[in-house]
Amino acid sequence: MGSQPQTDAAVADAGQALPAMQLEAAGAGVYAVDATGTVIACNRWAERLLGYAPGALIGVDAHRTLHPAAEKGRAAQQPILAYVARGRLVSGDRAVLLRADGSALQVWWSAAPLPALEEDSVGAVVVFHDATADRERAGRRARRYAHSEAMRERAEYDLAEVTWLSELTLAMVSTLDADRALDRLVRLLVPRLADTAVIDLADRDGYRHSAHAHHAAGVLPDSWDASSAPAEHPLHTNALAGIFQGAGTQHVKVSPATAGERDLFTLVEAEEALVVPIRLHAFTIGALTLTRAPASPPFTEADRVLAEEVARRTALGLDNTRLHAAQADIAATLQRALLTDLPAVENLELAAHYQPAQHAAEIGGDWYDAVLLDHGDLALVIGDVTGHDIQAASRMSELRNMLRALAVDRPEEDPGQILRRLDTAQARLTLADSATAILARLHPAPDGTWDMAWSVAGHPPPLLLTADGNATYLAGGHTILLGVHPTRDRPTARTTLPPGATLILYTDGLVESRTQGLDAGMTRLRRHATTHRHLPLTQLCARLARDLGDDRDDITLIAARTPTVR
Repeated sequence: MGSQPQTDAAVADAGQALPAMQLEAAGAGVYAVDATGTVIACNRWAERLLGYAPGALIGVDAHRTLHPAAEKGRAAQQPILAYVARGRLVSGDRAVLLRADGSALQVWWSAAPLPALEEDSVGAVVVFHDATADRERAGRRARRYAHSEAMRERAEYDLAEVTWLSELTLAMVSTLDADRALDRLVRLLVPRLADTAVIDLADRDGYRHSAHAHHAAGVLPDSWDASSAPAEHPLHTNALAGIFQGAGTQHVKVSPATAGERDLFTLVEAEEALVVPIRLHAFTIGALTLTRAPASPPFTEADRVLAEEVARRTALGLDNTRLHAAQADIAATLQRALLTDLPAVENLELAAHYQPAQHAAEIGGDWYDAVLLDHGDLALVIGDVTGHDIQAASRMSELRNMLRALAVDRPEEDPGQILRRLDTAQARLTLADSATAILARLHPAPDGTWDMAWSVAGHPPPLLLTADGNATYLAGGHTILLGVHPTRDRPTARTTLPPGATLILYTDGLVESRTQGLDAGMTRLRRHATTHRHLPLTQLCARLARDLGDDRDDITLIAARTPTVR
């Protein structure tokens, strides 16, 4: 303020020295002052931000007009020129400029020295930003970032939840045993969704306990059952009663006064519980109980929605297992109806066993047969048609009936000759193009022994157990599958069955699986049969099927045992 004001020409010259001041600096106010602090130039952004009409800032004292005076708690701002030394750039983020209406504008600023016309005098160029707007923009960016992070975390959570629900669904559909599926399910629910998970299913008497899991071992005994003693489980029992009477999901707050000493909620020290109906087609088929202890967070609305989704998937899984069980029962019944009863044979014990595949509700192509022939002879047959469907069962029935007819009609022919006739018939009638079989004829000898003649068409060989524990596969008489070469002769092998001997014919489901080769399976069969050879024949067949068979395939056995010598 000590020097005289600049002339109009000097001001114009100074303005020309700052051509950048004539440009619109996007979002930034720019003004210049001379050595006295008088505004000699400014851009439109400066005028807009400070609320001045165009040209109104020119000639004003920047420090007195734009800088606020000292106020309580805030020192007066130094003139911009006090900060600027020749050749030095300064900046700040806590300055305040006064608008034309007297209101304060928080700014971020920077200043650079500006040589004036007079020697050794200096002015300044000031660039400032609206700090409030910048903070708002920064806040919006922060909020957008926070929202983006929240959405990303939510997406990750949703993906984890979908993956977890997929695991639950897989647990229900990967087995057709309902009890096993439910046991897998409750173990996945704990501790992901609850400290305790219990499933009760409807039955004729109301409901029955089916599965439970708790985060701590030994809290619930294996034999625990809420339906076994209703008087001792008042709170849980009442909740279940409501579910099976049609109530919706119940959120139960537990207190010692309302729960009995042996109530589920007391046993697991629950503070609250969700009891969710398991419903299918408007019918309540069960209830899912989830509990949380005081140390766990309380159930939320999201937990309730998730629990109801678990219950819905459980219902679908149970319906699938029940449907499969019904289909499997029908298939097994039909399959057994296609198989024949064993005849009573003097001085010979007979037994047969059929076990359908546990993972398929379809009719298979396995069959066995035993037919009495002339002179007390007995024809034993085991066969297998590829497939598990009505077509396989139909072809199996046709092959069985034709073989039975040929065996009865041609009792004088050897088993190999009869199988060759079956080859011819199969080729002419376009029957099963992948089938195996064994035909054996047992003839009673005068000395009480039995002579055996047999022929094998692509089937695993017969197993012969003697009374002294020797086990041998009968390798003779073996040729290719049925129907491959209709005119090719089939050999017949012969042996004598000693007293107390056991002959076992079987299908490949007993000795071969996806995890076991045929050679390994036959070795296991020989050892197992030797170990259990003293069992009654019916029990021996059932034992072999249970211990050795692949439950993904049909298993069929037919066996004969000769009497011991007295």
